Amino acid sequence: MSAVDAGGGYAGGVYLRSRTPDLLMMAVLAGLPGPLMRPWSRMHVNRPFPVAEAYSSGAPVYLGDAEDIMRRFPQLMAGLPFPFGCLCVPVLCGAVPAGVLVVLRYATRGVPVAAADRRGMEAVAQRLGEDLEALERDGTAVEWDGEPALLRLPAPQGRPLRIGRFEWDVGSGAVTADGEAHALLGLGRTAPPARTMEALTAGLRPEDAFGLLTLGRQAARQAEPRVHRMLLWGPDGRPLLAELTPVPGEPGGRLGGVLLDQGAEPAVPESADRVTRGILSFDRACRITYANPRAEGILGHSRAELAGRILWEAVPWFANPAYEDHLRAALFSDDPVYFLARNTPTNWLSVALFPGRDGVTVTLNPSGRPGDAPETATAAAGAFGSSDERTAVLYRPVALAIALTEAVTARQVSAVVTEELLPAFGGRQLAIYLQHERRLHLAWETGFPSGFLDRFDGVGLDARIPGVETLTTGRPLFFESMEQLADAYPGIPMDTDVGARAFLPLIASGRPVGSCILGFDQPRGFSPEERTALTALAGLIAQALQRAQRYDTESALARGLQDALLPHQLPSVEQIGTIGRYLSGTQDIEVGGDWYDVIETGSGLALVIGDVQGHGVAAAATMGQLRSAVRAFALIGHGPQEIMSATNQLLIGLDPGQFASCCYVLLDPVTGDATAVRAGHPQPVLRHPDGSTEVLDLAGGVVLGVDPGASYPVTALRLEPGAVLALFTDGLVEKAGTDIDEGIERLRSSLADVGHLPLPDAADRVIARAGLDDDRPDDIALLLAARRRPAG
Repeated sequence: MSAVDAGGGYAGGVYLRSRTPDLLMMAVLAGLPGPLMRPWSRMHVNRPFPVAEAYSSGAPVYLGDAEDIMRRFPQLMAGLPFPFGCLCVPVLCGAVPAGVLVVLRYATRGVPVAAADRRGMEAVAQRLGEDLEALERDGTAVEWDGEPALLRLPAPQGRPLRIGRFEWDVGSGAVTADGEAHALLGLGRTAPPARTMEALTAGLRPEDAFGLLTLGRQAARQAEPRVHRMLLWGPDGRPLLAELTPVPGEPGGRLGGVLLDQGAEPAVPESADRVTRGILSFDRACRITYANPRAEGILGHSRAELAGRILWEAVPWFANPAYEDHLRAALFSDDPVYFLARNTPTNWLSVALFPGRDGVTVTLNPSGRPGDAPETATAAAGAFGSSDERTAVLYRPVALAIALTEAVTARQVSAVVTEELLPAFGGRQLAIYLQHERRLHLAWETGFPSGFLDRFDGVGLDARIPGVETLTTGRPLFFESMEQLADAYPGIPMDTDVGARAFLPLIASGRPVGSCILGFDQPRGFSPEERTALTALAGLIAQALQRAQRYDTESALARGLQDALLPHQLPSVEQIGTIGRYLSGTQDIEVGGDWYDVIETGSGLALVIGDVQGHGVAAAATMGQLRSAVRAFALIGHGPQEIMSATNQLLIGLDPGQFASCCYVLLDPVTGDATAVRAGHPQPVLRHPDGSTEVLDLAGGVVLGVDPGASYPVTALRLEPGAVLALFTDGLVEKAGTDIDEGIERLRSSLADVGHLPLPDAADRVIARAGLDDDRPDDIALLLAARRRPAG
């Protein structure tokens, strides 16, 4: 709630990390109904959404204008296509991201988020992070895997309730009133106690004063203790509620009176009750707060039956996905929303939603058949749904298509389908089978009992089961209950007796790719709109999976080429141990230009590491040529400076415009003395025998391939027995959204902690603790060299 106030919003929430790696779960939601936000309750950190970017980068994402969101996060606007602002601030437990604080607010078109709002959001996020860190210290894991906790935001503070009291002897007209009653009637709080009715009613309009006298006489004649009420108008024009009650045991007409100024309460509904069109109001949790008589007639429910109920529970036709989108639009944006809706198969309503910070007012007006469309067009709309229904169903394929363009591997495609398709249709289970050599093999599953689907893995295309038949016939199969499924396929194993299933063929360019199974917890129907949308989505999934299968094949070939260009075995030297590690980037299939090498020369042991700009065959070919050239120059006896200069000239002659960085260290294994030369490459890190580490300060020249006359000065250094030298490429220390100095510091810390581990284990630890992303754009090369301590 503090964040919503700080960010000037109408709703907000908190995402926290879950037990599933790279998955954030919405832990708290305030100001919006949970069911309407279910598709966004799960957020993978590698997805192109503001929440994911704030978590991954560690930096706030402030989007005040819908145009900002469309430009930077088109996939979010595909699912929420209305103007709103979004403020996302990472929540840190110490230096580790634990979640994201989110506030939604009305769009400020062309106006950036104010500095005060940013400071307020960041202060709340910092306090939340400190609280979560305290929980961690107490042993509570800061993780969330359940449904979001729903909070109701308080209404804006209005004028406080004011109550004045008085006693009235109707027979004599004597009145005794307190100071608050005098103040309400404009007599001043310090006025002397009134002894006559005329004084008490001096602040009222004449007609109200006469009405109060009449009400008093009626109340005095009542023997039973009954409350009599009347609405009066105070001197400032504000409504006052007067309540009169006979005083027990006081015959002769003594009354106790109360005057109430209800402050900023909702407007008196009598005026809305007289309007000829239906008027309905609901709060930000979609609970109905008011319905006028016309709305009662249109909806077929009394005000008492509607009040306090969730909108789509009280009015089931509002649960139509098309109308859900309009509800989201009214809750996210401050613009009115207009649409046509069918409340029965033959009746249409003209609906308008007027949003406010505390809720939404709805007007309903019977409209007959929509517009002046020709009979054929209206018939088509009746068969398929209104244009609003078609639009709502359309955005799901659009959102999924955008997400699938970013999925490369089959696993990524399956994960996108899980994140986008299941929540959109309320599914709980998903299975994807891929076809290979006329058999279906299970590629992905979620939500099914453990091991249940194993019996179908590897089944042939001649089997009579729905997952096979949907692929061989190209026809989707929908079963609205498990009984329907059992009747159609007697004897088929089932994981539950309750639910519904959809079997979709995955066919791309006329070629069978596999089949997709969607499972639902409860029996449900599948409208024509949903069947059409699911069939279209299956085609998109099939194309993405076909592309992913090609990627997997090409990736294997590319990595094989990469492996062939790197040394398979490093030379064994008695006094010096060496170990190399190479990790390919994960964002594409192209080979990179990173390399390392260890060369035994007549002058000592040469340690080499380099990085050719770019990826692809050209970068790999250049890398192979440079590695071969450096090795040749070293073996014929050139010194470090000569080798770097000659390699620079070679690269300029081979490929003008291509450049590379390199670091070359010539080490005497016996003495530990070394000379090093560097061409635009990251500085090595040295671990001393006592465990301390330092980033070396090697003099260096520009990268190779730029300046034919470049010079490369030599620096002398020494490796003591027990020291470890780390050469690496920038992929090890660079991470999106963080400073490279943080990566260098992580490397230093990791190297300091390796202790007396064997060198292969030390290299593995350095790689593992480098804070690497699963979605890395760059390759990584690491070369460790350790001078062994003398035996004994």
